[in-house]
Amino acid sequence: MSLWDDLLITLPDGDVLQVQIGLHWTAVVVELEGKRACGLASTLSAVHEHHGEPDVPEAGHLEDLPVLELAALVRSKKSTMVSVGMAAINALLPHQPKAWVDQNAEELIARQGDGKRVALVGHFPFVPRLRTQVGELIVLENNPNAGDLPASAALDIIPSAEVVAITGMTLLNNTFEDILALCKSQSQIIVLGPSTPLSPILFDYGVKWLCGSVVTDIDPVIRAVGQGANFRQVHRAGVCLVCMSRGGFA
Repeated sequence: MSLWDDLLITLPDGDVLQVQIGLHWTAVVVELEGKRACGLASTLSAVHEHHGEPDVPEAGHLEDLPVLELAALVRSKKSTMVSVGMAAINALLPHQPKAWVDQNAEELIARQGDGKRVALVGHFPFVPRLRTQVGELIVLENNPNAGDLPASAALDIIPSAEVVAITGMTLLNNTFEDILALCKSQSQIIVLGPSTPLSPILFDYGVKWLCGSVVTDIDPVIRAVGQGANFRQVHRAGVCLVCMSRGGFA
């Protein structure tokens, strides 16, 4: 059983209402028990070719697919379809406001990383601020910015980190479980980013905190996604940032 096996079997059935694959973000809108819900995922782009296999084989007909089949596209070999699958999963996951707190990942990492060695997998805009709030911050990134280390340095860095914060993008590119395997048993593991599924299933894999996004105003978010919005714009359109803890926030 893989993480996707464990996660997909927990999802409720429903109807697909809309699929929007934007420049930076993908959104899926579903109907569950008469109510609409929307999920987001970062759009993984493929190299564009005028002639060749399409990146979205069922383009124009994705809304016709059963919703659980749409969610299962997270296992696709086509990167854009993986994004569709993740957005569908995030749309289907139940809203659990009693299990969340309105908090962004930067605040959580700063609190947990006070005086500690923090490994952050993925470069986020808050990195310059976070460097001043934790004991030591090491950023691992596929496309390193100034001050970052390449992702290939993970083997040397992650086993010694007291706090490991992992971008939800690693779930999309299938590196998540490899990174988890490098974490020492007592490390505090955080998964963050708008693509992160807010599912307690991830706690079974050793994750302690999930920091993701909840779409609160569907129509403006869909419009923004479809017009190439970055996450700051999507956030303003109607997204709330929340954190969910394995042990609760009491």
